[in-house]
Parts: sequence; C-alpha cells; structure tokens
Amino acid sequence: MYRRNDNDQLEFEDFYLPFGGKLRSDNRWVLLSKLIPWAELEEEYAGLFSDKMGAPAKTFRMALGALLIKERLTITDEETVEQIRETPYLQYLLGLSEYTDESPFDPSMMVHFRKRITPEILARINDIMVNRELKKADNNDSDGDFQNAEDQEDRSSSTDKKPNAGIMMVDASVTPADIAYPTDLNLLNESREKLEEIIDVLYEPMKGEIDKPRTYRLKARQAYLKVAKQRKSSYKAIKKTIKRQLQYISRDLQHIEALKALSGLGNLSSRQYRKLLVIHELHRQQREMYDAKTHSVPDRIVNISQPHVRPVVRGKASADVEFGAKIVVSRINGYHVLEAISWDNFNESRLLQTQIERYRERMGFYPEAVLADKLYRNRNNLAYCKERNIRLSGPKLGRPEKDTTQNKRRERIDSSMRNAIEGTFGIAKRRYGLGRIMMKLKKTSETSISLVILLMNLEKILRDIFIHYLFQYILILKRKLLIEFQAA
Repeated sequence: MYRRNDNDQLEFEDFYLPFGGKLRSDNRWVLLSKLIPWAELEEEYAGLFSDKMGAPAKTFRMALGALLIKERLTITDEETVEQIRETPYLQYLLGLSEYTDESPFDPSMMVHFRKRITPEILARINDIMVNRELKKADNNDSDGDFQNAEDQEDRSSSTDKKPNAGIMMVDASVTPADIAYPTDLNLLNESREKLEEIIDVLYEPMKGEIDKPRTYRLKARQAYLKVAKQRKSSYKAIKKTIKRQLQYISRDLQHIEALKALSGLGNLSSRQYRKLLVIHELHRQQREMYDAKTHSVPDRIVNISQPHVRPVVRGKASADVEFGAKIVVSRINGYHVLEAISWDNFNESRLLQTQIERYRERMGFYPEAVLADKLYRNRNNLAYCKERNIRLSGPKLGRPEKDTTQNKRRERIDSSMRNAIEGTFGIAKRRYGLGRIMMKLKKTSETSISLVILLMNLEKILRDIFIHYLFQYILILKRKLLIEFQAA
C-alpha cells in the first residue's frame, strides 16, 4: 500500500528541530531538495503498490533521497541509514517534517529502493532537470561547451528554420563490476565447490537410505591448488587441470540429476537453484572452448554470482579487457545524458544518429558540431552529418589534403574541448564510485549507474547557483565601493 506524502514541498523554515534553531537555506541538501521534481514521477512510483492492501510503503521522496545520499557520499547502505538518523538536513531531504533520532527504515530497504526506482524513472528525472536548466541558460554556456547562435525569439520560431547551434560531445566507457579477475581454472573450481554444496543439500533427506555420491572433492581440490599456487604455470599444466575440473563438474552434474530423480530440487534455496542453472551453462561454455581450443564464446560467463557481467575489450593501456556495463554518455552545455547501458559489447558509433536526433528534440535544432573520437567517423555518420550541416570532429576519410594547417588547428581545438567529457568519466569513477559498481544484481547496478549521472547534473546546478550568488555579491560590493569612492 502506498500513501502519498503531503510534505513534499515542506519549507525548510517549517522543519521542526526539538533542540531549537532552524535549517539554513543555503545548505547543499536543502538546495538539492528544491531541484528535484518529486511530485512529477510519484504517480508512476505509486503504481507499483496496491491502494488498499499491504503495509504502507516508503514514499518516493524518501526512496530516491536515500539513494542520492548513498551515491553522493559513496557509503554503504548501513552507513547511509546512520547518516540519515544523525543529520536533520538529510531527514529534510527525505521529506520528514521534524527531526527524529530513530532510523527511518532498515538498511535492507535500500535494495528494494534500487529495484523500484528504475533507470527509466531516473532518465526522466534527468531529462526534466536538464531541459529546465537549458531553457534557463538561454543558450549561454558557463564552461564553454555551448555556443550561443540565436536569440530567444529565434528559438520560438519553426524548428525547420532554426540554424544549427551548440556543441554536443559523445563518448563511451565501461563501469567495472566488483568481481575478481576471472580465469577458466578459478571459475571451474568455484563451480565444482558450489555443486558439492548442492549435492550435500540434496542428499541430506536421503541420508542412511542410499550411499552418498562420490565427488572426489579432496583430490579435485589438491589438483586445483597444485597449479593455482604456482607462481607461473605452464600452458600444458593449466590445460590438463582444466580438463580434470571439467570431468569433476560433469560427474557432479550427473549425481545431481540422479538425486533430482529421487527427491527433486525442492530442498534447494532460490539462490542455489539459480547458481545451478548458471553452472550448467558455464560448464557447457568451458567444454566448448576446451574442445575448440579457443578462449572466446558468445555470452561468456565470467562470474557465477553475477552472470550478467560480460568481458568488454577496450584496448586501454591499463586494462585490455574490462568486466562490467558499457555506457554511452552525451554532454550538452555541461550537462550529461545517459544514452545507453548494455552488458554486452557493442559499437557505440551506431548510436550517434540517435543521439543527434535526441539533441534536436531537446533543443529544437541540430548541433553545430559533434565532438567524438575517430570510431564515430564512419561513412554513414559522416553522410548523415553532412546532410544536416553538422561538423563531425576529426580528420577526413581517405588521403589527407595538401593544405592541412587550418584543419589540424581545428582538430587540436576539438580535441582539447573533448577533454571535458573524458574528464566526466574520470570524475564519475573516482569521486562518485563509478569505477567499481558494488551492486550484485543487474537491475540495481543499472540504477546505481543512472544515479551517478543524475548526481553529476545536480552538482553542476548547485555550482551554477553558487557562482550566480557570488557574481551578484561581487556586483553589489563593487557598487558599494563606487558609491563610497564618489562620496569621498
């Protein structure tokens, strides 16, 4: 059951503090609470619950606010609840009307919040905020990403007559998942150990009635450690050990099938049953790679607990292969839009035309230039941009021109400007925790990634507010000094 919160628009002056005083209007959490359109998406969140049955659910503002606090402070779920319990500003952000020293919810609720607030909901919140701020900016960019081309009167004219204006930056990156570096031997050893636990659970009800299946777990463990503990093992030794582990797993799977025929799989927990299905597929993939003498297979599983994680070949100097979700981000006037999330590797250049069309829907006109790396400069994208009078950064295809001084200068300028979106990923990974996604589920991981993009836009809005007030203060101070100087 869901009960709507009547205090979503509570003013900070009305927030009751039992120890006296009042909240500061310039506090970052108070300002943040005024930037988020809480009410616009509460109806969609309320639709997840029954109007009459069940215990009252936490409000949309409390759920989203708690997730924002966690991601902004890069802390655990347990620490998030403790911070909320101790800080009145955080309680105001969550929509409470007065300070309380009791925890508003159990830390386990954070998982449910991440499941309920989907990346689609966060994308709509981000779009609402970005569109609102772009309209306020009136085509003026504070950090040089956007070039003013027309006045406000021209923006209200027909879309087809508007000239291209502004600069859009696009790039892709991988958000690594919190998993150990996967090797075939380690995966097979972990699979074998999980299967042995499952065999123990299935055999327990029939203990004394039938003989326990022989798993040779001690011999299998010794065979694994003989190679795993070596500082550097030979290719032949690794292949031999992989073959033996595959045989042990195959034997265990046969035992499980026999026990399943006798008593079924009802004694397994949902987690054990899920892992059994994953191990079945992992064994098939590893057997296929061993027989074919290859190291690649479609939809390769690299972690049993997180089977959705895939290897993504990036060719970076620090890591040739990364394991996590691949994201595509656009940067417009300093604001970021998450265009796509995928756990499978893909060519991000195929999304460029879609990104440009979304820019047109948001701004009302096409961009003057698109700053991207060389991967985006294929013939389809070049033809698409040329038809719409959009300059796609980078050198031309084919033989270079004779007089390239001006072109090289333009390329250097574009490259220096594109550092902004490259820095975006660096800030997101180092400051906001995007460098290691700690969530274990596919759905909650995507929510965490979307929250980081939303937070970065909120931080930019807060910085712009601070700069605006600082600029106004300097103007007032200048006028006061001028008046004093004239009076003297």
